[in-house]
Amino acid sequence: MSRLDRILAGGLFAAGLAVVVGYGISQSALAQATDGPGPNLMIEVAGAANGTVVIDLLPDVAPQHVAQIVALAKEGAYDNVVFHRVIDGFMAQTGDVQYGKAGGDLSMAGMGGSDKPDIPAEFTDKLSFQRGVVGMARAQDPNSANSQFFITFGDASFLDGQYTIVGNVISGMDVVDKIQRGEPPATPDVMTKVTVQE
Repeated sequence: MSRLDRILAGGLFAAGLAVVVGYGISQSALAQATDGPGPNLMIEVAGAANGTVVIDLLPDVAPQHVAQIVALAKEGAYDNVVFHRVIDGFMAQTGDVQYGKAGGDLSMAGMGGSDKPDIPAEFTDKLSFQRGVVGMARAQDPNSANSQFFITFGDASFLDGQYTIVGNVISGMDVVDKIQRGEPPATPDVMTKVTVQE
């Protein structure tokens, strides 16, 4: 192999490596949304996953849902609530402030809400359920969301137009990825403290 062939081969290898590395960086950037005007929901998680998850809430998309989440967080209602339904490749669900408190009877976790009224649907066609998107859980009635929410692990665009999008994870998706799986998990992870940063 001549010196010119080695230079060309090395250059092609370097170009290929740059494309691969660039693709990896772009994919990790897509997985983490940027911080908008907020407010931000700060979730301290303990269990198989340990760390802080920061969600940029979207009051311009779902004002009533965001207002209810903020009110519940400020009251401390989300503190010590477990992730009661975690489906690998789909989503991690939490927020049952009635039946989902750690240390209590969790047999009905996922079936409760708060003492606040249910919220009318605030669906959008401008956003899609992708990795790190936060949506409100509900019963069959589209207007039955209350306190429970979920974080998607990947593409869940089949939910678009059927569930209200309330925010995006802007930090801590690595923590979300480590949450114990199960319906319910054998040892559920817990939101030990949930606060609002405005």
